[in-house]
Amino acid sequence: MLLMIDNYDSFTYNVVQYLGELGADVKVIRNDELSIAEIEALNPEHIVVSPGP
Repeated sequence: MLLMIDNYDSFTYNVVQYLGELGADVKVIRNDELSIAEIEALNPEHIVVSPGP
């Protein structure tokens, strides 16, 4: 699973769509939704941090 951290930027879902087209299993979370421990518990293979305002 690839974890996309959304920094409240509209471009995030453009990137998510492209990653999905490449076959990635993408989970999107907002930057203030989860703690570091909760992210570690998800055990993502990759983390992408979106652009933000």
